[in-house]
Amino acid sequence: MKLPTVTPLEALPDVHLVRPRVHRDERGFFVERWKASAFAELGMPAFVQDNHSRSTRGTLRGLHFQAPPGAQAKLVSAVRGRVFDVAVDLRRGSAMYGRWAGVTLDGDDPSWLWVPEGFAHGFLTLSDEADVIYKVSDHYAPETEGGLAWDDPDVAIEWPLGPGQVPTLSDRDTTWPRLEELRSPF
Repeated sequence: MKLPTVTPLEALPDVHLVRPRVHRDERGFFVERWKASAFAELGMPAFVQDNHSRSTRGTLRGLHFQAPPGAQAKLVSAVRGRVFDVAVDLRRGSAMYGRWAGVTLDGDDPSWLWVPEGFAHGFLTLSDEADVIYKVSDHYAPETEGGLAWDDPDVAIEWPLGPGQVPTLSDRDTTWPRLEELRSPF
């Protein structure tokens, strides 16, 4: 397997867009979405859990993280539909602390977004429905779970929402603190 192409995002160079090699013809395409040896060669950790979520248009999930000792790195991809996927740097002492980066992930493009430990992660569903899969480097541990307010004006994420449009949120996602209130564990 030819190694996937890895491109750091300009706004957050530690977050990467990972593009696997895609074989296309008149029938569609074929891609090796995951091959442990190839991703290990890229420096990815061993992943211990795969998650799959389905969301309807306008649903915003996030911004979530797990604190040490259960901190998670994530490798995220849309397998159906489109989402605007975001990472926010929460690493105290980082020159990028509080900065965000976002990309559109589309089920017709089998790219992944690499989100290392120390970042909050979330996405907004842009299509009628979207299926998102993501690999994580540690098991889900609710006692280490945290989050950041999706609409924190100091982070100022430019979510692709129409004027006056409010996303559909879980009750939990309406309660996360702003960055200035967050005691970052990273």
